[in-house]
Amino acid sequence: MTIQWFPGHMAKARRQVTEKLKLVDIIFELVDARIPYSSRNPMIDEIIQHKPRLVLLNKADMADKDVTKQWIKHFQSKGIKALAINSQAGQGMKEIVAASQEILKEKFDRMRAKGVKPRAIRAMIVGIPNAGKSTLINRLAKKNIAKTGNTPGVTKAQQWIKVGKELELLDTPGILWPKFEDQEVGLKLALTGAIKDAILNLQDVAVYALQFLEKRYPDRMKERYMLEIIPEDIVELFDHIGKLRGCLMGGGEIDYDKVTELIIREFRTERMGPITLERPEELVVQAESE
Repeated sequence: MTIQWFPGHMAKARRQVTEKLKLVDIIFELVDARIPYSSRNPMIDEIIQHKPRLVLLNKADMADKDVTKQWIKHFQSKGIKALAINSQAGQGMKEIVAASQEILKEKFDRMRAKGVKPRAIRAMIVGIPNAGKSTLINRLAKKNIAKTGNTPGVTKAQQWIKVGKELELLDTPGILWPKFEDQEVGLKLALTGAIKDAILNLQDVAVYALQFLEKRYPDRMKERYMLEIIPEDIVELFDHIGKLRGCLMGGGEIDYDKVTELIIREFRTERMGPITLERPEELVVQAESE
C-alpha cells in the first residue's frame, strides 16, 4: 500500500510556515504520543532550521506512559525539550509556557540587557493533520477560538491567538509530506486517524493493528477478543472476531468490512487500553539497517 497524499493546501502550508518563521521565537511541534516518530513531518527540520523548538507529545492519555517517558528522553538526547500533554483534558498546559520561558531565557535576557521592553513569547504550532492543534489552542486560550474536528484538514488558515500576557500563538494548517516511503509509517498514521479513511484500504490497516497487538500487547488482545491462543491465520482471527461481535451477513457469513471497522474503531477508542505503536530503540535498529 503506497499512500500518496499532498493536497494543494498542504504545499501552501509549507510556504506559509517558511514565510512566518521570522515572526516567532519558538516552534511548538505537535506530535501524536502514540506515534511520535511517524507523526513528525520528515521535512520539519529542513523547514524550521535552527529555530528553538518544543515537542509536544499530545494524546498522551492514549499512549503507553512508560514508552512516552522513553520518547521524552530520546528527544532530550537530541537537545530538544519534549512534554507529554493531553490537550483534550487540558493536562500539561501550564508546563508549555514554563518550558518555553526556559528555552528562550537567554534570548529574552539579552533583549532585556539591551533595554528592550519584555513582551509575550511568540510561538508557531506545526503538526500533521488531526494531531490536535486546534484543541490545544482552545485549551491554552481558555476559549473556543480555533475550529476543531476529528477529520484531517480542518484548519486551513493562519491566525494569531493570545494566551494571557505570556504567550501569543500562530496557528498553521497541518502539513503532510508528499509520499510515505515507509509503508509502515502510512499504516500507523492510518490507524491513528491522521489520514482520511476514504483513501485507504482499511483491511490492510486492520490487519496491521492485529499483528501489532499480537506482537506488543498479546494479553490485552486475548482478553478483548476472548482468545486462549491467537490464531496464526489472519482470516481465522477475523472470523473469530466477526462471530464474537456479531459482524455477520445473511446466512451467517462473516461481514469482513464490519470486522475491519470494528477493529480500527476499538483501537482508536482505547478499548485495548493505552498503546504506543513505536519505540525509540526501533529508530536505532532502523538507522543501522539502512
